[in-house]
Amino acid sequence: MSTEFRPPNLALSTVGLSLATFMQVLDTTIANVSLPTIAGNLGVSSNQSTWVITSFAVSNAIALPLTGFLTRRFGETKLFVWATLLFSLASFLCGVAQSMGMLILFRALQGAVAGPMYPITQSLLISIYPPAKRGMALALLAMVTVVAPIAGPILGGWITDNYAWPWIFFINVPIGIFASFVVANQMKGRPEVTERPKVDYVGLITLIIGVGALQVVLDKGNDEDWFNSTFIVITAIVAAVGLIVFLIWELTDKEPIVDLKLFRHRNFAMGTLCLVLAYAAFFAIGLLVPQWLQRNVGYTSTWAGFAAAPLGILPVILTPFVGRYAHKFDLRLLASGAFIVMGATCFMRSEFYLQIDFYSVAMVQLIQGLGVALFFMPVLTILLSDLQPREIASGSGLATFLRTLGGSFAASITTFMWDHRAIVHHERLAENITPFDPTAQQALEQIGHGDSQYAAAAVNQMITQQGYQIAFNEVFHVLGYVFVALILVVWLAKPPFAAKAGPAAAGH
Repeated sequence: MSTEFRPPNLALSTVGLSLATFMQVLDTTIANVSLPTIAGNLGVSSNQSTWVITSFAVSNAIALPLTGFLTRRFGETKLFVWATLLFSLASFLCGVAQSMGMLILFRALQGAVAGPMYPITQSLLISIYPPAKRGMALALLAMVTVVAPIAGPILGGWITDNYAWPWIFFINVPIGIFASFVVANQMKGRPEVTERPKVDYVGLITLIIGVGALQVVLDKGNDEDWFNSTFIVITAIVAAVGLIVFLIWELTDKEPIVDLKLFRHRNFAMGTLCLVLAYAAFFAIGLLVPQWLQRNVGYTSTWAGFAAAPLGILPVILTPFVGRYAHKFDLRLLASGAFIVMGATCFMRSEFYLQIDFYSVAMVQLIQGLGVALFFMPVLTILLSDLQPREIASGSGLATFLRTLGGSFAASITTFMWDHRAIVHHERLAENITPFDPTAQQALEQIGHGDSQYAAAAVNQMITQQGYQIAFNEVFHVLGYVFVALILVVWLAKPPFAAKAGPAAAGH
């Protein structure tokens, strides 16, 4: 592949690639707030409606690690253009779905074709930008990754309230068509080397079974009460067997469908570990804060969205500067700075209380934005730095897959820990409220004005809220220490950290 290829209009190419990626990342969260409306309109329970999220996540997780194989087979440009067009088509089908079964099927299709879009955007941006500007391209992509999930619930809520839920899918159609047309036009002369790799069917089937089952376990575990549910136990066993066979097969096959040997590169291994763990903790924060605001502090979903939104302000402002000047610093220092800021905001949240004001919550989100602005671009650059040019699409797909899986693990574990610790604290707080404690009885009299049932219910609700609050503080304490530990991990990577693109670098 020639290093010399530059599209006729670099800015337009960047807009096309970024728009498609923004649309695809936005779609991971846009439907979340609309689920109750969708469930009501299609006549199903709210529990069944969560499959709208799960089906997208499962097929997306399966498709991501296949990016390298599909790129070798079809070429990056063609794969990107077709994935984006099919994503637009799947979005249209989601909007016209007449039943929950149809919507879940089309969401699964949407997730599958969305798989290669982000990794290929990363690979194409690196290849069309000159070496000095590659940091800028990755920083821009990082900004999209941060802003889109924040915009998703706010935009989804607004569209659902003011128009109708199908429009959260219909808006993708013109964006997708525009982006694919621009990229196809701009990349017309880009040389692509394609091959016809042997299809590793064992790897493909075990990947679909193992990853699909694991994603279902992570998405449905909390709803089904984890291993007290036969469904979760069976699915977890299927996931474990599928993944063990997949790992053994892929590491020993001559032409594996997912190239796990990429982990022989030190920077790829350490950078991916940092990306997965930091993104998992970041994802947990994004999930817990709005939930806590609605469940404990009494915010509406719109106001919870507004309180969480300041997180996106600093990444948008600082991204151009991080992209332009990051290469002048040791990227491990920038990443360490990011982890310090993100860890500090977790420790701040571990001091939150039920009567906290909007300003305090929004300010901590704003400060965390500084950490986010410094996190994605250095870590992405580190993990891609020692890959060969032909390995970048594979490496990006594999790292993005593991990052997505990390987010799913974090969502399940932190939600479970929050609920579990809340029950423990509820029991401890309720221990002293007995008929034999005169102070407790006096307080109940005052609260209920003689109505003992009302007093008991009111006190129970207060204890529940306090239990959830203490548990929330504990979870954030742990997340703070996760970020502190990551500072040690990032220093295991070794410079130089320049992302390669082209045969000039292939002799590395």
